Amino acid sequence: MFGRMSTFFLVLIILAVIATLVALIRGLITFLKTTEQDLMGTGPSVSGLKQNRMMRARIGFQALAIVLVVLFLLISQSK
Repeated sequence: MFGRMSTFFLVLIILAVIATLVALIRGLITFLKTTEQDLMGTGPSVSGLKQNRMMRARIGFQALAIVLVVLFLLISQSK
């Protein structure tokens, strides 16, 4: 039973890490595509909003990965 559960948690952790990397890379690409016009415009730009959205997604995926690692360690210590 524990073998299946640990495999399940490891797959979830790997997926959360991959999602974190994808959000990070998408945010960096959006940052690199920022133009001077985006920076000089009034109010938030589309690029800035997308950067913020990717940052929040990355933080959420990182938090999920940390919670999964903690749960994995707690479950593995109890067995």
